[in-house]
Amino acid sequence: MSLRQFQNISRQALRCYSMRRTPGPFLELSRGQRQCLRLCTIMLPVSCAATPMNAISSAAQHSTAAAIDMSANGDYKNAASIYEFTVKDTHGNDVSLEKYKGKVVLVVNIASKCGLTKNNYEKLTDLKEKYGERGLVILNFPCNQFGSQMPEADGEAMVCHLRDSKADIGEVFAKVDVNGDNAAPLYKYLKAKQTGTLGSGIKWNFTKFLVNKEGVPINRYAPTTDPMDIAKDIEKLL
Repeated sequence: MSLRQFQNISRQALRCYSMRRTPGPFLELSRGQRQCLRLCTIMLPVSCAATPMNAISSAAQHSTAAAIDMSANGDYKNAASIYEFTVKDTHGNDVSLEKYKGKVVLVVNIASKCGLTKNNYEKLTDLKEKYGERGLVILNFPCNQFGSQMPEADGEAMVCHLRDSKADIGEVFAKVDVNGDNAAPLYKYLKAKQTGTLGSGIKWNFTKFLVNKEGVPINRYAPTTDPMDIAKDIEKLL
């Protein structure tokens, strides 16, 4: 259902609810109002009649606001920077990327069972230690799309995995898809801005995007690129 359809139906249901509470015989209503009232019996069960009107209105407004927020977050093509996106951290909390305004950001899709894992965990840790205090932030997004090589669940399981791996690699977010229709809006935006050598799709674990202090992606690196080989590009932005 589109956002416009949702809003129209919500308004119609609320109008119907008002008519149900208005005294007067059913036959005095116009044909359109009677049709609306019939629709109301489907959308608002009889038990809702006991619910205060302001509670129903508040719920409808909340649902509509949520739909608008999701639509805006998904409109990645019109985004001017990563600061317009909100993501979930590994514990499910919303994080606005505006939090990292003025920082140099490296975005990486990570995996725990990949042949590239050990070197990337080690070198990303080195990057954080070397440049973290100078303004580098590494945003890590676990992804299980490549050979199911990120089986760990979000939350404590992910935190424990990284701790046990001695991977102090920066900020860790909820597991996402990076390719396909269900790809995270942030990744759709990153791929649109930095398309890669053989098309925009993410090829494998540990693809890296370098973002400047204005929140604009300025470079993309292959999974096999050693994180320390990006150091010279990072230094130019700090």
